[in-house]
Amino acid sequence: MSKIEESVEVAVPVSVAYNQWTQFEEFPRFMDGVERIEQRTSTLTHWVTKIGGVTREFDAEITEQIPDERVAWTTVAGEARQAGVVTFHRLDDQHTKVMLQLEHDPEGIADTVGDKLGFVRRQATGDLERFKKFIESRGTETGAWRGQV
Repeated sequence: MSKIEESVEVAVPVSVAYNQWTQFEEFPRFMDGVERIEQRTSTLTHWVTKIGGVTREFDAEITEQIPDERVAWTTVAGEARQAGVVTFHRLDDQHTKVMLQLEHDPEGIADTVGDKLGFVRRQATGDLERFKKFIESRGTETGAWRGQV
């Protein structure tokens, strides 16, 4: 199991950053390789990814969700095995630190080599930077889900 920790500071209030992160179907707008996400229930999402020409589908379950604090998940079915948490830290009224902690289990030789070469870490860093650009350019979230899991 590979472990990754990355973070980014965004120039929006913590509630805006958190609210946007709860809009899973919007992830393809800033996550490279994510083709589609379907929110099937309040805690279940279906992902379709295409990375390095390889398409994978999997389901992820939200295991914990606390407004303005954290969203945690784990895969429950499909062609990927991972678990993670994104936490939101108020820096001041207009700035938030978004921290990603991810555990990823590479599948097969290509995934293992890519992981060892830092591909997954670079992907996570790039996704957070694209999230920063996305939310800062908008200044507001595309929606929100304030429920607790």
